[in-house]
Amino acid sequence: MATSTDRIVKSVLLRASRERVWRAISDSKEFGSWFGVQFDGPFVAGASIVGKLMPTTVDAEVAKTQEPYKGFRFEFAVDRVEPMRLFSFRWHPFAVDSGVDYSKEPSTLVAFQLEDAAGGTMLTVIESGFDQIPLERRAKAFAANEGGWTAQMKLIEKYLAQDGED
Repeated sequence: MATSTDRIVKSVLLRASRERVWRAISDSKEFGSWFGVQFDGPFVAGASIVGKLMPTTVDAEVAKTQEPYKGFRFEFAVDRVEPMRLFSFRWHPFAVDSGVDYSKEPSTLVAFQLEDAAGGTMLTVIESGFDQIPLERRAKAFAANEGGWTAQMKLIEKYLAQDGED
């Protein structure tokens, strides 16, 4: 399989209905509880939303790794909300240094795509645009998000398994 420096692609088969997975990714409160962020409002296409990192409520081990970043503020620019199919936003990847103004940098696009699959719903997350990130932080941002999306796929799977709702 070819390796790309511009995009990260992760997929997971979730044992939940498409409707349930859609709520978990498109409702800012639900998204925040598994992802590890508290938002100041709902996700609306074309609007920006501010979030503060808060350790996930789904997994104590992951929550420990998120703890040093607790309260860190960041912004999502919600791109598209296509019910039951696609939710996407732009952000500045691995923007964790409070002394840096990332607003002048290009952002990456994160897309959550849903498809029906045997036994549940296939969720694919694609983050693209890393080749536009400044060279001095590109590799670190890519590596951090590569590992981050692997962890997030496990978190949403665990979140949906715990809530017992279909």
